[in-house]
Amino acid sequence: MNLIILDRDGTINEDRDDYVKSADDWIPIPGSLEAIARLNHAGWHTVIASNQSGLGRGLFDMAALNAMHAKMNSLLAKVGGRIDAVFFCPHTPDESCDCRKPLPGLFRQIGERYGVDLANVPVVGDSLRDLQAGAAVGCKPHLVRTGKGAATVAGNVLHQVPGTVVHDDLAAFAEYLIQEERVLRGSAGAGDASLGRLD
Repeated sequence: MNLIILDRDGTINEDRDDYVKSADDWIPIPGSLEAIARLNHAGWHTVIASNQSGLGRGLFDMAALNAMHAKMNSLLAKVGGRIDAVFFCPHTPDESCDCRKPLPGLFRQIGERYGVDLANVPVVGDSLRDLQAGAAVGCKPHLVRTGKGAATVAGNVLHQVPGTVVHDDLAAFAEYLIQEERVLRGSAGAGDASLGRLD
């Protein structure tokens, strides 16, 4: 199973300092939904791992979170894409859970749900904690400059997650991964049809 783990706020949709609290607040970053669709068509399954402490803080409820994801899924469907599942941590930082990134609990849940080893599975996010959570279970770290990404790069902290590849946005990541896959398939003598369309 070809799997990609994506952060949500700042990676797929615009982030907000006062939290994304409603479907109206959920605004896709230009090109992000098309990038997910392109990855889907090329054979990747995409899942989200997201801290949603706004739930624990009482800023929004599950109905509001479900409405955000219904909007996301509806907009994705219009461009031919899909998110297979959303894994989220509802806890505040002081609740000492193991699922709030940078801890890897959400990623372990994903591995258990799909019965896959997450070694070398790409993780894409806009903050150091996204990369740290993925790296803890062997994921390949990718940072996008959207959301908090530019500030993360400027903070000179990426040395904490060796091997991090930086991309302008999710569309640039999709292009990178598809080109890498094209090279791999070419060296293995496999055509595009073996997994999905690399276009």
